[in-house]
Amino acid sequence: MPHLDPDGLTTLTFDCYGTLIDWEAGTIETLRPLLVQHGVTLSDDEIITVAHDLEEPLCKPPFKPYKEVLAGVVDGFGQRFGFPVRAEERDLLAASIPSWRPFPDTVEALRALDRRYRLAVISNIDDHLFAASAQQLGVSFDAIVTAEQARCYKPHPAIFEEALRRLGAEPGSVAHVAEGVTEIAPMRQLGCATVWVRRNGRSARLLTEGPDLEVPDLRSLLARVGVGAGS
Repeated sequence: MPHLDPDGLTTLTFDCYGTLIDWEAGTIETLRPLLVQHGVTLSDDEIITVAHDLEEPLCKPPFKPYKEVLAGVVDGFGQRFGFPVRAEERDLLAASIPSWRPFPDTVEALRALDRRYRLAVISNIDDHLFAASAQQLGVSFDAIVTAEQARCYKPHPAIFEEALRRLGAEPGSVAHVAEGVTEIAPMRQLGCATVWVRRNGRSARLLTEGPDLEVPDLRSLLARVGVGAGS
């Protein structure tokens, strides 16, 4: 079984949205005005839970671009809570992605880790949508593998396999770092170690297999692998 051995690691792969970029805050800030406009009052947790539940089936085959998935999520809120979604409102989530911000510890942690490890991103996103986020992350990744490139969405094994192929890395030298717990099982099955970044714990309800390491944030990950923020 995989285990996290900092001395044997050469490569860290990252989920982006939820781990590096705060997609939940961005989604809440984007959807709440639409919901309020139609008299729908939901808590932050409820907005994220509904968004996730709507998104999951939209990511199943046949593949569709993530921009269409996000439009389907907005449509789904309208259908679930009984309000009409205008054509121009369908793209609200996709259009908001450039405004989604990194977590406060993200850039500092990535820069510190970049001095020791090869870094890669594996993300359920379209290439052009990720481009706006990449500019905020402060490092040049050794590989960026998107759902658009792999033609499938995590947790499908093919997107993770494509990342390992492109990196040319032995699975035992790789740790995958993600807030989404559904990414733990496929990467462990490929022989990689896994790190769950439990940002706020909302994904814990989906946990079926434990990670090799659990941390509350990326600053804590630095300490666990012996990398100083300023090193």
